[in-house]
Formats: sequence, C-alpha cells, structure tokens
Amino acid sequence: MLNVSALRERVERHLTGFLSARLAQTPDPGHDRVLLKPVVDLLLRDGKRLRPAFCFWGWRGAGGSDCHEVLSAATSLELLHGCALIHDDVMDASRLRRGGPAVHSELATQHEAQGWRGRSDHFGLAAAIVAGDLCLVWADEMLRASGLPPESLTRAGPVFDAMRAETIRGQYLDLITQAEGALRAEDAIAVAQAKTAANTTVGPLRFGATLAGAGEDLLAAYTDYALPLGVAFQLMDDLLGAFGDPDATGKPSGDDLRDGKCTLLLAETRRRGGDGDARRINWLLAEGTEDAVAELRALIEHSGARTFVEDEVTRLGSAALVALERAPLVDESARTILRGLALAVTTFAPVGRSNGSARESREHERHGQQRHGV
Repeated sequence: MLNVSALRERVERHLTGFLSARLAQTPDPGHDRVLLKPVVDLLLRDGKRLRPAFCFWGWRGAGGSDCHEVLSAATSLELLHGCALIHDDVMDASRLRRGGPAVHSELATQHEAQGWRGRSDHFGLAAAIVAGDLCLVWADEMLRASGLPPESLTRAGPVFDAMRAETIRGQYLDLITQAEGALRAEDAIAVAQAKTAANTTVGPLRFGATLAGAGEDLLAAYTDYALPLGVAFQLMDDLLGAFGDPDATGKPSGDDLRDGKCTLLLAETRRRGGDGDARRINWLLAEGTEDAVAELRALIEHSGARTFVEDEVTRLGSAALVALERAPLVDESARTILRGLALAVTTFAPVGRSNGSARESREHERHGQQRHGV
C-alpha cells in the first residue's frame, strides 16, 4: 500500500517538473525571473503537502485508481495554497515563511539591492500580489493539463471553484474580525472553517472524491470527517503561532498576538477574564510590543485558555476519527491513511511551555504508534 511519505515524494516531482517548465518558458528571463524565482523557492520549500494528500486519498477512497493524472490534479492544490500563502504574508506583514523569507520580503530585498527607483517595501508588496495571482492561474493550468477525462474535470469544477471562493472569503473574514477587535469565539471558528478547512481538508478531500465520481453519501461523510479536522488544524496553527519555536515552525512566533488576530486562544482568554482583564488585553493588543506579547502569553496560560484550545484540538480530532469510521469508502486502504493524516494534523508539536511535558510525551507516544507513513 502506498504510504504518505511516498506520495509526498511523487507530489514533489510533479511540482518540480511543472515549475521548472514555467521557468524555462519565461519570455523575458531578466525581468520575469525577479518575480518567479522567489515564488518557485517558496513552493519547493519543505511544505507538508497535506492538500494533495487529502485530494489523492479522497479519490482513492471513492474508488479511483492510483495514476499519474490524479497526482497532477492533486498537486495543483499546492499552487492554490501558494497563492494563499503569498497573499496571507502580505496581509499579515509576515517576513518569514517555511523557514525562509516571505515572497514580498525577498522581492523588496531584490529591489533594494538593485538600487531601483521607489520604495522597496512597496515594490515587494505590489509584486507579491501579482505573484499570488500567478499561482492561482498556474493551479488552473496544471489541473487542466492533468490528463484526467474532461467529464471528470467538469464534474469537479464547482467543487474546485467553491474551495477557492471559500478560501478567499476566509481571508477576508480574518481581516475584518481582526479590524473589529471583538474577539468572539464564533468568529474565530468561522474563520477557521472558511480559511483553513475549505483549503486544507474539506475542499481537497471532496475535490478528489468528486473527480472519482463519488456519491452524495460519501461526500457528506468526507465533510463530517474533514470539517472538524480543518478547524483543529487551524487551532494547532494558532497555538504554534503564539507559543511555537520559529526555528521549528519556520514562521514567526507571536505575530498573531501582536496583530490582535481573532483566534480562539484570545477569545477564550478574554471570555474567562473580568472587565479588568478585558481592558488589559485590549491595551496589550494596542501596544503590540514584545513585552506585550509576553504578557498576553502569560494571560492565556493563566486563564486556562491554552489548555482549553489544546483539549478542543483533541476533541475535534476524535470527532473526525469517529466520522471516518462511518464513511462508506470504496477502497478500505484509504481509511488507514486518512486516519493517519488526522493524527498527524492533531498531534502537538513541541512548543514553549513550562508544564507541557506530560502532554507532549503522550502525543509523541500516540503519534509514534499511529504513524502510518505520515
């Protein structure tokens, strides 16, 4: 049986081949490569490749066979994800992604090094918007050229479109809930469902299944499995964003707290505190300094919000596994892999915590017992 590690290697080959061809076809190597090289570098960095994995195993679970064509279609989701990453870093002013410079940062650096006219930071942001748009076009191109039958692509087209539209809606919800500053738990979950689940778990899984001609019963079961899993994935990302080690995560730590993102961590911290704590949280978010971030971390810990969110990740992961066991899969081998993917998504990575060793030990043991090649 094909495991996830082997699948990831195949996705890497498809992605590398597609991007190499795009680089070779540039009409103006001098100017075009200024834009393309940072994009290709980002896309080929050490990503998890979860989206192609969910797509491929959604296809297999619906009875689709292992073939080159579906791998190409699944890999196109990495280009869609690249668009989201590039634009997300612009929106959040994040300078680090996957252990290297964000695309807009690298483009600004090139502008400054060349001594070009205008502001380097503005050039970087503007060019990165173009770069993200280009990834969106590339995703369509790779999907259309996958070699899957036209009727399969036509059937799955609405799912692909809905996945993209919901992801963009989630990006907007992320912006507006941050601007409002209300820090409501229901808003945080809505952002997680739209921005993360649609793009990471629900969308790719249903896309692969629809390509294979899955019926409504299986599509509904996939949603029941993937929706809680996608929310859990976002909650894990929030925890790592607040407490993670940048050397391990490849992303800055504390940016979401500094920016006042509407996360369940902050919403639950404010809910558990009194009026005095709420005013203090608002003041710290307005300050946005390293000292303010450190105090926010302490408030999250002291309130019990961090433990609450960690427990919510575990609860959502368990709900996903229960739903998976009921799913009417055509190929039972997919159930084992999808179970492993759920465990991988909800397993706690080492993060800074004075009293977290017991949980981390339990999660390490659980992950080791259920690895399934993830």
